[in-house]
Amino acid sequence: MDFLDAPALPFYFTPEHEQFRATLRGFIAREIAPHVNAWDEAETFPRELYARVAALGVQGLGYPEEYGGTPADIFYQLIVAEEFARCGCGGVQASLNSHSIALPPILKAGSAAIRQRVIPPVLRGEKIAALAVTEPSGGSDVAHLRTTAIRDGGHYVVDGEKTFITSGMRADFITTAVRTDPAVKGAGGISVLVVDGDTPGLTRTPLRKMGWWSSDTAHLRFDGCRVPVANLVGEENHGFKVFMQNFNSERLFMAALACGFAEVCLREAVDWARQRQIAGSALAERQVVRHKLMDMTQRIDSARTLLYELAWRIEHRHARPAQLVARVCLAKVQATQAMQFCADQAVQLLGGMGFMRGTASERIYREVKVMMIGGGSEEVMKDLAARQLGL
Repeated sequence: MDFLDAPALPFYFTPEHEQFRATLRGFIAREIAPHVNAWDEAETFPRELYARVAALGVQGLGYPEEYGGTPADIFYQLIVAEEFARCGCGGVQASLNSHSIALPPILKAGSAAIRQRVIPPVLRGEKIAALAVTEPSGGSDVAHLRTTAIRDGGHYVVDGEKTFITSGMRADFITTAVRTDPAVKGAGGISVLVVDGDTPGLTRTPLRKMGWWSSDTAHLRFDGCRVPVANLVGEENHGFKVFMQNFNSERLFMAALACGFAEVCLREAVDWARQRQIAGSALAERQVVRHKLMDMTQRIDSARTLLYELAWRIEHRHARPAQLVARVCLAKVQATQAMQFCADQAVQLLGGMGFMRGTASERIYREVKVMMIGGGSEEVMKDLAARQLGL
């Protein structure tokens, strides 16, 4: 057995987990991996892929059966992240999984009517959901967002801008962070509002990016958008906590993705080192190369061990909430740093080929920064962790 293929520990993953992993891995190998280069160059992928992935039950993992979902523990979500990472293309998974950050606020705080209207068609892959929090002026500073939603009879009138919105061009439902009480500063006065994609006054502009080329990423502008009051999620002026809870699951998912992408880089580097001949011997026979590969392995194992242990604690509620928030932040930092290191080392080992489009390491090298910034930058994560731990 290859050293890269150590079996999963049974107290984390059951036979049912591994059966699901095998099914998803086979689908990704057949239906996604062969196309990622073409989709990246085209800066899009077929919309029907949502329905094909949904047919596997992936979109509905962790959602109640009444909405077409399948109850599942946190380790199924880690499997989804790890297996999508194996295709070596962050853009495809980013858009396909945008519902994982758009739907939880609706599920947790939405009315029965809006849950039923939004969640089932998204889980079936018929509709697309996006989360719109980040603004041009604020970045990760959710507490100081400027987009307003002012009550006018049976509607809210929404004005403002959102940027870097994954699935922003295609989304049928946009879970949006708005300020419903402009007189209140900071975290107060923030609400959650679902804006339908066909709302008059909503304009969308595609964004060109360093990485995640195949992902749909947009700048959104709201000009007097009239949104029904029925689209309010949870209590008015009490949306900040909903978004903060949402970020925790997003960051854990990103940490799992980062570990998966780091491993893709390691596998490509190992394959290259075994095949590439220099002065009559394989690169892998040189001590300096073997050391680089072990440095990569060590960082992946360290990050993944922290991730799995943290996931177990979350699943079994085996820590105080503040400790879990801090550890999720640090797990994302450690995992994305491992991804950055492995991408850099893989490109270095591949030499000229590492600089060529079409290698997984080249693509992942470009995508490192969105992983280190998205969901909360490294600096924000460390500061938040420190505050949660009372420092």
